[in-house]
Amino acid sequence: MQISCGTDIIEIGRIKESIEDLGEKFLNRIYTQKEIEYCESKKSQKYQHYAARFAAKEAIFKAISKELNDKYEIGWKDMEIFNDEQGRPQVKIKGVQKENIDISISHCKEYAVAMVVMLVEK
Repeated sequence: MQISCGTDIIEIGRIKESIEDLGEKFLNRIYTQKEIEYCESKKSQKYQHYAARFAAKEAIFKAISKELNDKYEIGWKDMEIFNDEQGRPQVKIKGVQKENIDISISHCKEYAVAMVVMLVEK
């Protein structure tokens, strides 16, 4: 087993622009239906939540290096970011046990950031 980590930061305005320009095409390529429903429920802050989930997925891609990505072969929608009962972010990834991944996301007015730590079989 090996510990792998990834981090990402993104400007919320970039995600907002992509959603406004590409609409459903962008949303349905990147996010699961549950993620879209969650973000849309946030009304005026929805772009912060979309950006945080985008950053989380990018951090996951970074944590699964090229060498490991060949083994896992995951795409955008093979990952789902959600909050547990206490509001702590969680992630489901196709082919990865929940116990082997930890995630933290945060956002402010202009940026969203995510950090992922994974325990992976080499």
